[in-house]
Amino acid sequence: MDFEYTLHPHLINRILGSRKGALMHITFFGAAQQVTGSCTMVECNGKYLLVDCGLPQGNDEKETGIELPFDAAAIDYVFLTHAHIDHTGRIPYLVRNGFKGKIFATSATVQLCEIMLADSAYIQEMEAEWKSRKAKRAGKKGVEPLYTVQDAQKSMQYFESCVYEEICEVDEGIKARFNDAGHLLGSSSIELWLKEGKERRKLVFSGDIGNFDQPLIKDPDYIDEADFVIMESTYGNRTHKKPENAEGNAVPTAVRAEELAQIIERTFKRGGNVVIPSFAVGRTQEILYLLRVIIEKKMCPTVVDIPVFVDSPLSVKATHIFAGNLFGYMDEETMELVNKGINPILFPSLVTITDVEDSKALNRRKESCVIISSSGMCEAGRIKHHLKHNLWRSESTVLFSGYQAGGTLGRSILDGARHVTIFGEQIDVRCEVCELHGISGHADQEGLVTWLKSFKKEIRRVFVV
Repeated sequence: MDFEYTLHPHLINRILGSRKGALMHITFFGAAQQVTGSCTMVECNGKYLLVDCGLPQGNDEKETGIELPFDAAAIDYVFLTHAHIDHTGRIPYLVRNGFKGKIFATSATVQLCEIMLADSAYIQEMEAEWKSRKAKRAGKKGVEPLYTVQDAQKSMQYFESCVYEEICEVDEGIKARFNDAGHLLGSSSIELWLKEGKERRKLVFSGDIGNFDQPLIKDPDYIDEADFVIMESTYGNRTHKKPENAEGNAVPTAVRAEELAQIIERTFKRGGNVVIPSFAVGRTQEILYLLRVIIEKKMCPTVVDIPVFVDSPLSVKATHIFAGNLFGYMDEETMELVNKGINPILFPSLVTITDVEDSKALNRRKESCVIISSSGMCEAGRIKHHLKHNLWRSESTVLFSGYQAGGTLGRSILDGARHVTIFGEQIDVRCEVCELHGISGHADQEGLVTWLKSFKKEIRRVFVV
């Protein structure tokens, strides 16, 4: 028999229960015909498994909402491909609504989830507080946060760490294995072996497949056998632009750094700041890696000093995890640095900021600097303050280094908006706006096809999400 599958692109509620004539069933609840909110359910042996439980963002949130479309208490197991919020951001909400099962992830993903889910919860609380004040002034009821910091902390008790390439015996007829997806520290493609009665199926969930030749972490591993494949397609319709001075398929780190160096040099010559909206976990650390190379090799000849500020409590915590947790995850180039006693993402002119007053003081600085702040799509966090103070300055540069989903502030700026509204104030966009090419954490069309071609035996069906 084949798998029975259901598509719920708008997260329509349904009651969990037995299915006549279908031993195994897949339901796509998120990131199907969307970008964010990854969430797929697999039913086998009367057990309900989720692969990822992400938070929808931008237009996806507006279309689907953020409530769970199933009974959280009925879920037995969750498998996480990696720690990014669009794959994990509803875990505390799942727990708040009655989940008491097990959450399987790599040890690095567990560590990153501990800080990221707490940070997400803090944002939920702050936004609910702001909306409640606004509602009360209009004579309406206050707003409850989706979940609290306490919910996020409670959810960590359900996590269990897995090791790459080791098969986990999950339950009767259910086995799993995590493989390095090369997307983020601890990111995984997940193999699921399912058995019910005489039927056996192997599913492979790609997770987010990493780009090739990225700083810090390894290239993605390949899997060669599956009955059904559920694979991502974030950049399935495009090929990543490579730096202008790149030659051949492999792009050396120094070449990637050169593009960033040129942006810094021309911005500092104008007396402006380079403001980089960056995802706190993954992208921030890759940029720090490139900045260390730029400073070490003096790649900005007219710039004497390059002050770099990481202004995000979450980014600072994540950077500490990356700096001390690379063994087993790092690529050969990074391993060589570590063996020489060099920390690949830390350098003398780097200043990490957690205090709010220190963050505000950055926007009173007269000297040029590089400011890296989250969130990556400019939807929340301190980056909005830095944009407010730099978008209107023709001497500054706003540099995007990651995907900008439709409906986000980042997408509006990148698409050439002449004005944007931040904190209720209209801000002119006069600065230079550019994009750092070739640093995407996602494989492009070529990389995705290469990953899919690695399967040696014929796949019965590929689901593209």
